[in-house]
Amino acid sequence: MAVHGNTLSEVIESDVDSALVEEVRTGLVKMPKRLSSRFFYDAEGSRIFQEIMHSPDYYLTRSEYEILETYKSELLHLFAAEQRPFDLVELGAGDGLKTKVLLGFFREKGAEFAYAPVDISADALEGLVSDVRQQWPDLQLKPQHDDYFNSLQQLSAESDARRIVLFLGSNIGNFAPDEAIDFYRQLNDKLQPGDIVLTGFDLQKNPALIHAAYNDRDDLTKAFNLNLLRRINRELDADFDLDAFDHYETYNPETGEARSYLVSQKTQTVRIQAIDMTVPFANGEIIHTEISRKFTRAQIEQLAEQTGFMVNGWFTDFKGYFADVVFVKK
Repeated sequence: MAVHGNTLSEVIESDVDSALVEEVRTGLVKMPKRLSSRFFYDAEGSRIFQEIMHSPDYYLTRSEYEILETYKSELLHLFAAEQRPFDLVELGAGDGLKTKVLLGFFREKGAEFAYAPVDISADALEGLVSDVRQQWPDLQLKPQHDDYFNSLQQLSAESDARRIVLFLGSNIGNFAPDEAIDFYRQLNDKLQPGDIVLTGFDLQKNPALIHAAYNDRDDLTKAFNLNLLRRINRELDADFDLDAFDHYETYNPETGEARSYLVSQKTQTVRIQAIDMTVPFANGEIIHTEISRKFTRAQIEQLAEQTGFMVNGWFTDFKGYFADVVFVKK
């Protein structure tokens, strides 16, 4: 698929390059050093994450898949209320593994809807679009390679259909509390009364289960984090020695935060040629790469109330590890 003479991959990668430059330029001079997890998802990062999702230690994907499979009929009833057509807008769509459960069922039931996947990864988006077109050739597709909020604005201009926003996979856990509030307030501003946001929340549970999910026995999460340095090496002509960094994960059950870090194994200096930047590391110095918050029901209900939504549906897996929660704009 071409966009203004370029492939979709080229357009997205061009956008990401400038964002990556800014992230590296500002994040690696902070104390502690930081790099956003949004840059994990180049082609190799997306591939590794597919492996993580199938890891026996990573319960999140299986739990949410179970929810969508079990409650797909109830969800369609909510989404297609009053027989209105709707746009199913998925933020951070990835490979659409879980969403395809809904797409297939909604098509089978004759629902009138369009699917608008939004993702920062060109490879993931192109792969998903190709796969969906092959499985459901007549399904109306509106792939978006823009900012979440710009995408919603564009879709609103194109159609007056009801907006059903999917934000699955516990992606909301990557936001700090104030960022989550700001995100849902901005989301609320782009929606009309009665529009829906279905969010996947990882729930607080036995800390050992959560720790294992981010510190898996096969070191996939370690490889996922280290690939961020490999990406910087490739795209910004840097000389990170991946063998000189380790991965460390911690979970704090008091705050509900799982945090991931890359740890320098020695005193070293990294040169990032493309932006003429030199970054010193002390032995044991960290780069904070990811936060993944876990929620209580009270916190989720408070988030809805603070941001102009009301909770209109609560669905959990059999073990109660995970919840998909329906927010409706007031």
